[in-house]
Amino acid sequence: MARREREPGFRVEADCIRLLTDLRRGGPPRLLQDMSDAIEQFDNICVEIDISILERIDSLGASFFAELTVSGHLAGKEVHFTGLCEAVDKGMSVYYFPAPEVRLPVKKTGRIESLGQRLIEFWEAVGDLLLMVSEIIYWSVVALWRGEGHRKGAVEAQALTIGVGALPVVALIAFLIGLILALQSAEQLRQFGANIYVADLVAIAMTTEMGPLMTAILLAGRSGSAIAAEIATMQVNEEIDALKTMGLNPIRYVVVPKLWGILLTAPLLTILSVVIGIGGGLVIGVTSLDLTPRAFLVEVSSALYMEDIISGLVKSVVFAVLIVIVAAYFGFRVTGGSEGVGRVTTSSVVVSIFAVIVADALLGLAFYM
Repeated sequence: MARREREPGFRVEADCIRLLTDLRRGGPPRLLQDMSDAIEQFDNICVEIDISILERIDSLGASFFAELTVSGHLAGKEVHFTGLCEAVDKGMSVYYFPAPEVRLPVKKTGRIESLGQRLIEFWEAVGDLLLMVSEIIYWSVVALWRGEGHRKGAVEAQALTIGVGALPVVALIAFLIGLILALQSAEQLRQFGANIYVADLVAIAMTTEMGPLMTAILLAGRSGSAIAAEIATMQVNEEIDALKTMGLNPIRYVVVPKLWGILLTAPLLTILSVVIGIGGGLVIGVTSLDLTPRAFLVEVSSALYMEDIISGLVKSVVFAVLIVIVAAYFGFRVTGGSEGVGRVTTSSVVVSIFAVIVADALLGLAFYM
């Protein structure tokens, strides 16, 4: 490189940069900038700065060296200080505090490169999801014949937490939905003297769509978020690693009991949701449409077919599986400590609700086309 034989305050040599001036009060003006430029132009990645001229150092001098270290890091160089006397070494131990983290300039990427990176990340995420789903399915089937590998009574405890805990809010929402469906449709059907068909509308809507869908959305918000937060917290606290160390599979120990718990309770909650929703419609039919309870219930029984009931139960099972899979996926991918736990919990709820609605549309097409 083009060597400068003499620089104010320092000299660039073949194997080092030698300091030639005292650093009291921070050294001469522009010394920091000139030495930073010299470090950037130095041939070697490892830059040694000889400071044997110094007999003592204060806090400003130590800050000067810390700035040089940062400048070298930004230039892709490693800066080392040599020739320290005892007094300077003691002063550096007291005053020298290099930056704990230096952020390098962000490299701007083109649109094609950015798109390719996103596609790679998406493909890796899909691969991780498929691998986790296959493992969940395998261990869920194995758990039917081999009970070891998870805590005794874990399935029952999860069923009580998910099912019994969600019953009040599911019942209230279902009753209000049935009541609103009957109330809104009554205004239109009354004009044609078709009050009795309110029972058909409420029964079919609650059985095939609103009952399974609203139950799944409530479970995604209540139980799905709890599952994601629990798994994410275990991941952050290294409890998942502890399970692996003890020879326990995290999927089998943590996820499988939750899956079987929600599979056992989601169809039951859906049935209760449908019954209570029809009860809400019955209240409007009796109070606002001059229908007798017997006439309303007879019309309900004549409007429903077995395929409507089966479709609602199948939807509830599919929705339950999606909720657990999405919650577990985001829980295991948590990063960033406690802040990351809140982030993945929110993401799991949003994605779960989206997945439930998409699955509802696809299953609706499959059942009625």
